[in-house]
Amino acid sequence: MDQEDIARLVDPADVKRFRDRALTPERPQTRGTAENPETFFTHREACNAAYDKVPEVVEHYLQEISKITGREYHLFDYYGAADAERIIILMGSATEAAREAIDHLTAQGEKVGMIAVHLYRPFSVKHLLAAVPETVKKIAVLDRTKEPGAEGEPLYLDVKSAFYDEENRPVIVGGRYGLGSSDTTPAKLIAVFDNLKLNEPKNHFTVGIVDDVTFTSLPEVEEIALGGDGMFQAKFFGLGADGTVGANKNSVKIIGDNTDKYCQAYFSYDSKKSGGFTCSHLRFGDTPIRSTYLVTTPNFVACHVQAYLHMYDVTRGLQKNGTFLLNTIFEGEELVNFIPNKVKRLFAQNNITVYYINATKIAQEIGLGNRTNTILQSAFFRITGVIPIDLAVEQMKKFIVKSYGKKGEDVVNLNYAAVDRGGEYKQLTVDPAWANLPDDEVKEDDAPAFIKELVRPINAQAGDLLKVSDFVKHNTVDGSWENGTAAYEKRGVEAFVPVWNADNCIQCNKCAFVCPHAAIRPFVLTEEEKAGFDAGAATIQMKAPKAMAGMYFRIETSVLDCLGCGNCADVCPGNPKLGKALTMVPYNPDAADMIQEANNWEYLVKKVTSKQDLVDIKSNPKNSQFAQPLFEFSGACSGCGETPYVKLVSQLFGDREMIANATGCSSIYSASIPSTPYTKNAKGQGPAFDNSLFEDFCEFGMGMVLGNKKMKERVEKLLDEACASDKCSAEFKAAAEEWKAGKDDADASKAAAAKLKPLIAAGAEAGCDICKELQTLDHYLIKRSQWIIGGDGASYDIGYGGLDHVIASGEDVNLLVLDTEVYSNTGGQSSKATPLGAIAQFAARGKRVRKKDLGMIATTYGYVYVAQVAMGADNAQCLKAIREAEAYPGPSLVIAYAPCINHGLKIKGGMGRSQAEEARAVACGYWHLWRFNPQLIEEGKNPFSLDSKEPDWSLFEDYLMHEVRFMSVKKAYPDEADELFAQTKKMAQIRYQSYVRQTKLDWSEEKEAE
Repeated sequence: MDQEDIARLVDPADVKRFRDRALTPERPQTRGTAENPETFFTHREACNAAYDKVPEVVEHYLQEISKITGREYHLFDYYGAADAERIIILMGSATEAAREAIDHLTAQGEKVGMIAVHLYRPFSVKHLLAAVPETVKKIAVLDRTKEPGAEGEPLYLDVKSAFYDEENRPVIVGGRYGLGSSDTTPAKLIAVFDNLKLNEPKNHFTVGIVDDVTFTSLPEVEEIALGGDGMFQAKFFGLGADGTVGANKNSVKIIGDNTDKYCQAYFSYDSKKSGGFTCSHLRFGDTPIRSTYLVTTPNFVACHVQAYLHMYDVTRGLQKNGTFLLNTIFEGEELVNFIPNKVKRLFAQNNITVYYINATKIAQEIGLGNRTNTILQSAFFRITGVIPIDLAVEQMKKFIVKSYGKKGEDVVNLNYAAVDRGGEYKQLTVDPAWANLPDDEVKEDDAPAFIKELVRPINAQAGDLLKVSDFVKHNTVDGSWENGTAAYEKRGVEAFVPVWNADNCIQCNKCAFVCPHAAIRPFVLTEEEKAGFDAGAATIQMKAPKAMAGMYFRIETSVLDCLGCGNCADVCPGNPKLGKALTMVPYNPDAADMIQEANNWEYLVKKVTSKQDLVDIKSNPKNSQFAQPLFEFSGACSGCGETPYVKLVSQLFGDREMIANATGCSSIYSASIPSTPYTKNAKGQGPAFDNSLFEDFCEFGMGMVLGNKKMKERVEKLLDEACASDKCSAEFKAAAEEWKAGKDDADASKAAAAKLKPLIAAGAEAGCDICKELQTLDHYLIKRSQWIIGGDGASYDIGYGGLDHVIASGEDVNLLVLDTEVYSNTGGQSSKATPLGAIAQFAARGKRVRKKDLGMIATTYGYVYVAQVAMGADNAQCLKAIREAEAYPGPSLVIAYAPCINHGLKIKGGMGRSQAEEARAVACGYWHLWRFNPQLIEEGKNPFSLDSKEPDWSLFEDYLMHEVRFMSVKKAYPDEADELFAQTKKMAQIRYQSYVRQTKLDWSEEKEAE
């Protein structure tokens, strides 16, 4: 419908009446009033007549729209057999899948149908009853929600109520489907119709899951290929940010624009950022596509990552006589041996045509690095022949210009070459004998049952096959999840990994300090530990600190967890004469040297103890990295600017850390089932994490603080009661007094708790009731380190009111703001942290107002510790600020600059130089390092210290032009860009000068006049 069609449906007089109700001083009214009890009820009922008219009004306009479009719509639409005896009632996208199921069943002579609800409120009983065929005997009402404790879900209760007064009313049952976007396929809806065949259909059922605990689920029906004759379905398995999704979007456009076929594309992802699992679901057909669900019965499957054959069931649902394409570095007997037996068996049993191509090698030969997407897109068109290949090649090259034209002619030509070489695939001969192959032997390891039975099936994209009992068995009913599961993933998805050269290493630990995924670490070995280590693996004598003299040092990379960003190698200073100690090399998981590196890592993390207790880990960046990271192998992007800060906090305070996290990037990479990067130390201690919304994450953390405070008061009260007893020992009393004196100090409370816990346990054993209660509370004895973590969208924007409330409270709480200057998790929308001149969503021409100075706002309270840091610019200042913030006995706010993939770093290495980008930001004056410590005020000193040097402003524009978010402004709006960037620089200079003025303030106390 165009605007003219819509205009004919609207009465201009009605529009005028509506507009005349606008608030205006020309016709003033008062709205939003408070109303007392004696009138509110009566007044509220005055609008009933307006609501009563809505169904007829909507029905009238639906009929008018039908005259224009030819598509019939009603408040309740019926679809199915005219004499249906069994129907379902539901609303939303699942109605399209229901139509496919109904077509399938009615073709077999079954009398079934469906009511699609288009107007839910007001709910018109009259229109519903009119839509239901008189022949209907049984109805299943489907709700996409769960109402715990209710007699049924909302739509179900409405339908039951509608039929309450009807004679010969049908049997009505209700069920739930599609919670959390669980896919609803025709097979699942057929299961609902099958349920209605029973003399007593199951009520309050679930569909699409297996509930073997409360037995609500309906029996499963095998997936079937629907959608009509000529429907072609394809699945493409790729790696996040490898270009597979983008190539498939182009493929759909090419087919849709150049044929008469109907096209559809869905894209599914795991919760990883770049480097995660992706699956593209494409459909092409000669009739309209109604399949509102992912492809479950593909004709064609392409696996762009060979490791996926062993990680995921990529052939699941592949139709008989289908086609399979594999990107692999192997061929011949080596390839056959690599393919799992269950996959080979499926190929043989289902007459699958198998092709393979070494797109990885071709991409490297062309100069595209690991970008294989265009090569594999070309192979798809050549193998399937969905459109003539000459036309496909022509159109692919058109889209290459559109996608990569701005990156230059060289990039376009490289992708042209990729299209031309997409025909270098080969066919693999499928041996009929494979049909009888047994499954490969399962490789056993020492992973706990939680990992084997929950984590690994979900990671293998088979979470939909888990049963309710699997979650009950492992005590996750309340949504809790075990810490440390990310360590069992071992994805091995990187193209390059760092290799250590011991001769060039100066033992600075910078590589570990900046690693976003804690995948490279220093290990310190005793003589005994070294004796059991690989004799061929280099170690060097510890140079410092003195406490580790006589031990051995090694830098090791977990090659199966590294994402290959290269920040470690970039920051490595190495030996001034010999060069860097780290070199990025291609990663081949089957190469002997990489297998040995993986084995070395296993030995070091399992057999070598942490030596962090030998040094003060808070004293300097080097020592901090001897501490075990209690945040490791997260799902963050390769080169992420946020996670190094989160990891550092976990190393310094993780054994007693409480985290209230805002929804956003940090919540997704920190706590997406099944991967939990927060882990435990050898004592079983580690960060306790919980997530809340953008708008209340600070209040959520405040609740943790107040709850902990209350429980410590209870502990102190119980200790006083125990000490008042004449049976209390002098040792117990001394330990209790020591704890009370140091309960608000981390080290003192640890020491006191170590003495007090065994005494409490002994008292409980002896029958002391107070000690028994204290034993349930002894985890409150050690002072907790409360952290509230969120991005700039939460902290500067949506949750700012709560942030302000919490820092104003004066409570001992630490806030870490991961400042990417955009809403990173939702695609890069502009926030109040976005700087003037940067392009972001909702600021397409470049933001026109300056960045909010959150830190300086917080300093106005005078009792809030505030710091602004950039790890890559100054490791020591970053560590010092975080250390001071946590030690400060009041609210603290640390604002950490974090380059993001949304920035589009154009420096060579991209996000592999995110730490260098932080250094460049500070050097040119884009970002500034400073601290505001209120404790200095009491000493008569200036609490503000500007830690970064005076910027070199001549570097400012060059910095901007190496990020797409600024460079795009220059390309799209060249006439405005120079003026806009001049303003960006001016705002940065104004901010810097405001900091300089702060350093010159005199905070000394004036002497009273005599």
